[in-house]
Amino acid sequence: MNMRGLRKYWGYLLFVALITTAWTWKLGPAVLIVGWTLVTAYFLFQAPVYCGAETRTGQLCRNNSSGILMGCSYRQHKWQKLKLAFVPRRWRELNKGLWVSGSKILATLGAIVAIVSGIVSTTLAVVNA
Repeated sequence: MNMRGLRKYWGYLLFVALITTAWTWKLGPAVLIVGWTLVTAYFLFQAPVYCGAETRTGQLCRNNSSGILMGCSYRQHKWQKLKLAFVPRRWRELNKGLWVSGSKILATLGAIVAIVSGIVSTTLAVVNA
């Protein structure tokens, strides 16, 4: 893997590092909060996935996108995806779109695990300190 590939997938590497170290040796609460926040932001806004926005023909866009909440290079797709996240009546539609491809499933599960692990490991670090 070259450096370009490493830059593209840095969130996965940090995710694995946090999973393996957060439970085996003591990281401070500040390091855990920052690390899990970075991993969550990576999956939401930077992980390489397909766009998945609905096109005018009713099909899903297959262009490359960054993160599960961002659309592809088309401005309308970016707004459509962000609107899904912030308009409560469209959350069901957003949820359906998170499980359409392997990369989206991996990014969605990564974000969920990062949020839950961040809360649990930070809480344990604060309680045990």
